[in-house]
Amino acid sequence: MVLTGKKKADPDLELRRVFVWSSARAGAAEKARSKKLERARGDLERLGRGLGGRYYPTQTQVMERIAVITRERRVKACLRTTVDTDPVTAKPTLEWHFDEAALAAEAAADGWCALLTNLTSAVSAAEVLRNYKGQEAAERRYSNFKGPIAVAPMFLKNNRRIEALISVICLALLIFSLVERAVRLALSPAVKLAGLWAGQPAKPTGRLIFVALSRLRLVPASAASPAEIPRPPPLQARLLELLGVDPRQPR
Repeated sequence: MVLTGKKKADPDLELRRVFVWSSARAGAAEKARSKKLERARGDLERLGRGLGGRYYPTQTQVMERIAVITRERRVKACLRTTVDTDPVTAKPTLEWHFDEAALAAEAAADGWCALLTNLTSAVSAAEVLRNYKGQEAAERRYSNFKGPIAVAPMFLKNNRRIEALISVICLALLIFSLVERAVRLALSPAVKLAGLWAGQPAKPTGRLIFVALSRLRLVPASAASPAEIPRPPPLQARLLELLGVDPRQPR
């Protein structure tokens, strides 16, 4: 597909469109549709029982209530109604039904989504999907900027200082990520580490690992002895073991 820019001078952007179907999303969409139709049906049945009464004495009030139901239950595409006035009793009448063709058309789209990419046709549709699903890993690292690494906004005088700050941040994030990866690889095939979160087993994350290691004490090196970590508790000792760090000779 080709996307055109807002301005005439903007170049056209040619993209690939990859369609993906998910059974989980299809099931969730079907369940949500059944729920909204059931709620709309209940509202319409209550409206039918109240026709000509205190709240819906005229055709206008009935149509206003139908508009509210249609908007709140999101059934505009499939709800068909006919509102009239009985010439004998002068009470409003209501006939309604759900359009099966419209529901079938909506159901046909259940579970489908489209991914747009500028990757060439050499990259398969499956690889495009894997790249898309892997975005959450990058998003987690962005959250680390404002969380454990705690990068705060600051004003810098020139671009060289901006580049330097970004380099330092990226190095910190790289170390943060590599520590998490090293612990998980060493812990495999187990997924959780005992006692990591409030004394309970938890999946190792950079934040949890560094919080646990922050309780360690380090005895600086002297002329007579090297630096060492005195008697690390069991959890910290296990983390040091997974990271390949000797408490008697910390690097």
